[in-house]
Amino acid sequence: MNSVAPLLETRELTMRFGGLVAVDAVGLRVAPDTIHAVIGPNGAGKTTLMNLLTGLYRPTRGTITLDDRSLTGRKPYQIAALGLSRTFQNIRLFRSLSVLENAMVGEHFRAGVTFLDALFGTPRARRGEARMRERAHEALEFVGLHERPDLPAAHLAYGQQRLLEIARALVTEPRLLLLDEPAAGMNRREAADLMERLQAIRARGVTILLVEHNMRLVMGVSDQITVLDFGRCIAEGLPAAIREDPRVIEAYLGTEAGHA
Repeated sequence: MNSVAPLLETRELTMRFGGLVAVDAVGLRVAPDTIHAVIGPNGAGKTTLMNLLTGLYRPTRGTITLDDRSLTGRKPYQIAALGLSRTFQNIRLFRSLSVLENAMVGEHFRAGVTFLDALFGTPRARRGEARMRERAHEALEFVGLHERPDLPAAHLAYGQQRLLEIARALVTEPRLLLLDEPAAGMNRREAADLMERLQAIRARGVTILLVEHNMRLVMGVSDQITVLDFGRCIAEGLPAAIREDPRVIEAYLGTEAGHA
């Protein structure tokens, strides 16, 4: 896998908050068409890493590239336009809007419609709206939420709300999808269904970077795993190697075995 040019790469990526080093010189290489998991105990720096990759934080030091294009210092909407989309650890839906409207939110920045177009209802605005609606319907069908598009998002079960977030991210047609604990709060059946959907997303040519605590899911879908502890990368490799790595067992898996 190391011989394949990475889709996403970080070098010496570091984030300090005052005297706290949350991410410490992390070098990450995510190969195209793979599911790459990042695991580690609480406080290991996983979500901070995600926030750096998506432009919510500007790194103290280091570089981030997506297909050899620098993401370092770019704003979140600029990074999204280059093909990187994400979901969040805490669900961020517009609860009063419908399932379809929530999915369409993800496409607005790509619609190519100006404020005046929208204000005056020009043909370009109508075409843009039709494209957004079509892509949103396709994404909802892909995650299994297409039967009730007019239902308010607040009325969905918790696991379905997680799937709606994934659908909203897929509407942007990303090259790289970042998922921050997508299985959080899911029961075993929902998590098993999520595993199948993640594999289907990869089969569509979308690379996935996954932060997750559910070890059954991580070991079941990942092509490569990176382990963080206190902001540093302590191990990286295939799932079988990570499962047996003494450093990983001591730092994380030994205390998480009950969730496997």
